[in-house]
Amino acid sequence: MLKKQVSSAIIIVLCLFLFPTIISANTNEQLELYSEAAILIDAQSGQVLYEKNSQEKLPPASITKIATAIYAIENGNLDDIVTVSENARNAEGTKVYLEAGEQVPLLKLVQGLLINSGNDAGVAIAEHLSGSVDEFVVDFNRYLEEVIGVENTHFTNPHGLYDPDHVTTAENMAKITQYAMKNETFREIFSTKELPWDGETWDTTLINHHVMVRDGSYEGVTGGKNGFVTEAGFTLVTTANQENISLIAVTMKTMYDNQVYEDTTKLFNYGFQHYETDTIEMNSQFVDSEDNQYKTAENIYYTKKIGEIVEEDVTTSGKLVIKGEDGRKLVEKKLELVTNKEKEKQQIKNETIYQTDDNREQHLRIIIPISLIISFLIAAFFFKQTRKI
Repeated sequence: MLKKQVSSAIIIVLCLFLFPTIISANTNEQLELYSEAAILIDAQSGQVLYEKNSQEKLPPASITKIATAIYAIENGNLDDIVTVSENARNAEGTKVYLEAGEQVPLLKLVQGLLINSGNDAGVAIAEHLSGSVDEFVVDFNRYLEEVIGVENTHFTNPHGLYDPDHVTTAENMAKITQYAMKNETFREIFSTKELPWDGETWDTTLINHHVMVRDGSYEGVTGGKNGFVTEAGFTLVTTANQENISLIAVTMKTMYDNQVYEDTTKLFNYGFQHYETDTIEMNSQFVDSEDNQYKTAENIYYTKKIGEIVEEDVTTSGKLVIKGEDGRKLVEKKLELVTNKEKEKQQIKNETIYQTDDNREQHLRIIIPISLIISFLIAAFFFKQTRKI
C-alpha cells in the first residue's frame, strides 16, 4: 500500500514538471500552457482572470513596440516629418528598409513599427522624440513608470532586441496594452491587417506579422503584436472582443511559434466561456448604513462569472465593494459624497442653537433698555414722594 502511494506521488510530481499547468485565480479549472509566463485580463476592468508566473521578469522581444508606439502617439506630433539617420538605417533585425536622409511622417513610422515590426522605424522614432536612443530610453522608462504605472519593466531600446537589462513581465505588458488600447489611433494601427508602403527604396504591402490578426482565425481578435529573439523565445500580445467582454492575453517565452498562438487560444477560450463584464454607469446613486448618499464619478467595470449574482456594499468611508457569490472581492472603488446625513443633522442643530442665541441677544437688546427706563422712572417717583414728606 505504501509503495503504491509513493509511486502515485512520484507520477503526480513528474506530470506537474513535464506538463506545466496554471490555475485560475477564480476557478479550479486547469490549463496546460507552453509559455513560461502568461496572463489573461479583462481589458475594461483590468481584473486578472488567469495567470502563470505573470510577475517573472523576462525579455519581451518585439512586443516592446506596443509601448514605443503608444509613447510616440502621446508624446509626438504624428504629422511631424522625421529625417531618418544613418543609425536608424543600420538597425539590426526586422526592418521597413528606411534610407538615411529619407523623410517619413511620424505616423507612418509608428505604422511600420507595429505592423511590420520595423526596428529601423523604432530607432528613427526614438531619435526624433528625444534626440538620441540613450535619451529616449530615459524618457521612455519614466513614462512607463509615472504615466502607465508599471513597476517591473525596464527597457533599454525602442524595439526589443535582446539586452540583459531589457525586461518586463506578462502582467506589466498586459497593463501597458490595456492603457494603449484606450487610444483610438493606437487601436486602429494595432488592428491593421495590411498597409501599402511606399518607401524611398522599398515599395510593398506591409502584412501584419501577428497570425491571428492577419487571417482572422480566432473570432473577435482586435489587434496584436508578436515577438522573437533567441533569448526571449516567442512572445505574443493579443486583444479580442466577444459579446459582453474584452480580453487581453500575453504569452511569453515558448520554444516554437505555434505554441504562443495555442496558449493564446486556450486563454481566450477560457475567458470567453467563463466570464462577462458588467458596468455601473457614472452618477449611479448609493446609500450607506448611515443614510449618507454617494454617486459614481465614472463608469465602474467589473468582471464576474457568467450569470453570477454579485453583492454590492457601501462602507461608511464611501467605498463601493462588489463581491462574487463565493465572497471574492471583484472591485473596490471610492465614491463621491453627495449628502452626509450626520453632518446635515449637526448643521441643523448648530443653526438652531445659533438662532436661539441670536434671538436671546435681540431680546436682551430690547429688555435691558426698557428695564433701565422703568427702573429710572420708579426711582424718580419714589424720590418725588420722599420730597413731599
